[in-house]
Amino acid sequence: MSDEPQGLRVTWVKSAIGYGDDQKRTIRALGLRRLHQTVEHQNSPSIRGMVVAVRHLVKVEDVELSSAPAPKRSARSSRK
Repeated sequence: MSDEPQGLRVTWVKSAIGYGDDQKRTIRALGLRRLHQTVEHQNSPSIRGMVVAVRHLVKVEDVELSSAPAPKRSARSSRK
């Protein structure tokens, strides 16, 4: 087993107001929609790069993932 953590837990801790649109888009691309929201991602170079770009806005923790996160279903998709 490698020394690299399997996953990353990213928590949005500081507002992106006053920062560039590129940083706001990076926050959204990480799956963060609300302040103080937490998401988990597989550890990959692309995710690490996004986290570095907004490191002043997020808190990052290394975590062991038991399995790949299941895709979330929208509440709207079940309504007709």
